[in-house]
Amino acid sequence: MSATGPQPEGFYERTIPYAIHGGFMTTFRPEDRYTVISSDTHAGGSHAMYREYLDRQWHEEFDAWRGKYKNPFSDLGDARRYRNWDDEMRNSQQDSDGVVGEVIFPNTVPPFFPSFVLFARPPKADEYPRRLAGIRAHNRWLADFCNRAPERRAGIGQIFLNDIDDAIADVRWIKEHNLRGGVLLPTIPPDVDWIKPLNHPDYDRLWAVCEELEVPVNVHGGTGAPAYAPHPSSALIMLSEVAHYSRRPLLFLMLSGVFERFPRLKLVMTEQGSAWLPPLLNQLDGILKSVRDNGAVGELRFKPEHVLPKSATEYFRQNVWLGVSFPKVADVRAAREVLGVDKFMWGSDYPHDEGTYPYTTLALRQVFHDWPEADVRKVLAENAAQVYGFDLDALGPRAAELGPTVAEVVRPLTELPDNPNEALLANAPAA
Repeated sequence: MSATGPQPEGFYERTIPYAIHGGFMTTFRPEDRYTVISSDTHAGGSHAMYREYLDRQWHEEFDAWRGKYKNPFSDLGDARRYRNWDDEMRNSQQDSDGVVGEVIFPNTVPPFFPSFVLFARPPKADEYPRRLAGIRAHNRWLADFCNRAPERRAGIGQIFLNDIDDAIADVRWIKEHNLRGGVLLPTIPPDVDWIKPLNHPDYDRLWAVCEELEVPVNVHGGTGAPAYAPHPSSALIMLSEVAHYSRRPLLFLMLSGVFERFPRLKLVMTEQGSAWLPPLLNQLDGILKSVRDNGAVGELRFKPEHVLPKSATEYFRQNVWLGVSFPKVADVRAAREVLGVDKFMWGSDYPHDEGTYPYTTLALRQVFHDWPEADVRKVLAENAAQVYGFDLDALGPRAAELGPTVAEVVRPLTELPDNPNEALLANAPAA
């Protein structure tokens, strides 16, 4: 039975032709299924769990901190919070949604953090030792969490940039403990002056280690915004600006020559869409061309050692991948027409409310129904397998049982289910 009801007798017993892009014909077996790896999910431990992974020297302070901590996020305060760490609940929900592999970003609140892990500002000098102990506790927890399902889980470890030697040590630990997702790069807000900006040459030691160890560097959307005054309008202002701040690491690494010096470094921009990128690359291509050709843009002059030999588009193709969570039609169009399907990895954002669960197959039908099967396989699994080291053969048996069928995904979604989620509504035709 498909997501929209039973099909006529014999529907799944024949090979079905379908047309793509004005007449290109291909065929598939209706029993064929896609392997689905989400490039964006979230998990984390409870405070009780983190205590077991925290260095003992911090236990007394942690207990005092934990007793005063009030969690403002509702998704961590009811039964849904168990999705973050309960293997049976998490795996069964992912299985029911057809997702057999996941790249795992943090989600809960590590020890000594002031707020939700992705939104917490970088620690100041007096906060750093405790916060560092907190993310190391999370990384230890995550390594064990991933080891319980190593074929389906690629965990992303956390680092701070306050001390580059500590960051390098943590990158090496992350690699040694098989957190295949790599590292989450802290996005430095523009009002943070106690940490060096990402274009500082001192970070070259860190990029060199990530390149050498083939550790992906991940940047997640929703991060990097400055502190806002506590006014009712501040939340709306933050929502309107945060996308820009989340994208700044791409600009800092590209334009400071990091991609030129480290051509094998992998940067992944996750939960940030992709439709914004073609016009930005076009703009940057023009700027860099003017600098190469004239040594200047307008009245701004550049020394020869500051001239980048490649275009922004070339650096993107060399160093950057996109983890596009709950993609919109404009995002998939940008991938097909400009960015390239090899750079695009689909994400569910499980277990967040704005993600595709529990309607992932319906969401895939909305945006990929007119794509060639080979390209869909790339964005649903093959690209993520390349970047994060998933074994597609190991995932194959479960995908053959649980993945959405090619026959389902090729059918446009013409009717939403009752109580559709945010992801479906975002791509629904205007009434």
